[in-house]
Amino acid sequence: MTVLVFLDPAFADGRIVDAGKPALMATDQGATRGDGIFESMLAVDGKPRKIHRHLDRLASSAQSLELTIPEPEVWQRAIATALAAFADDGGGGAAGGGGGGAAGGAEAVVKLVVTRGVEGSSAPTAWVQVSLPPEAGRLQRENGIDVLLLDRGYDSTVAERAPWLLLGAKTLSYAVNMAALRHAHSNGADDVIFTSSDGRVLEGPTSSVLLAHAEGEGGTRVRRLITPALDSGILPGTSQSALFGAAKAAGWELGYGPLVPEDLFDADAVWLISSIRLLAPVNHIDGREIGTSDVRAALTAELNELIAAT
Repeated sequence: MTVLVFLDPAFADGRIVDAGKPALMATDQGATRGDGIFESMLAVDGKPRKIHRHLDRLASSAQSLELTIPEPEVWQRAIATALAAFADDGGGGAAGGGGGGAAGGAEAVVKLVVTRGVEGSSAPTAWVQVSLPPEAGRLQRENGIDVLLLDRGYDSTVAERAPWLLLGAKTLSYAVNMAALRHAHSNGADDVIFTSSDGRVLEGPTSSVLLAHAEGEGGTRVRRLITPALDSGILPGTSQSALFGAAKAAGWELGYGPLVPEDLFDADAVWLISSIRLLAPVNHIDGREIGTSDVRAALTAELNELIAAT
């Protein structure tokens, strides 16, 4: 079940197309070169979550690529059109992956895509896609994941030195990320945490990294939530940022890298967080258990409550 809505100047609220028929030109530079950007957000009960954070990051990615994209209000109208059509097709009553997720309610994936357009044209191609979330994501956030550490092949200062690598932008060039996931699956793992060539913890192929320490009990309890620093050339996480805001209000101490792999192994819990899968607890990294199952479960439950409120 998929709905496609193209952002077309002739249609103020977007143009719905048949998702079962060809809709993209074979000469579009998004298809031929991966020259474009995208965002994926979760909608719950027909309402997109963190929409302004995603539109802001889309605009930031567009600036990095010197790509002209539609204005936020144009995106919002097209998103509303797509979600309404998805609900009319029966998607509005489908809970993600067959059951309500950590966000509560019926879930849908809303994807925003912009390419540089057809070869020889100056007009970008832009569309909204709405579909059901994958079942695997729900299972991973409920059961946890096993992760491999993989060297990304860049040092942690390359983003500043070589901005043309677009390391802080969410581009369509995901072949390397997908290859990393295939490597993990072929080696019995579920996901990957990238490290830099100089030993810094970076991010997952489609997620941000979080770790936590919990010390003390009762009124003396201290909880720290830490994520890698952005200056290492990672994508700013919309879900990580929203969770940090909620965690700070709930009394958590917050921290930003630099982090090294040993920090992950010393943590009481580690998660990969993203907009669709949400918070996936990491059970093992390179075969080593992270913390203990009861502490992981307790901290995950606490953070899931904060996510649901964001």
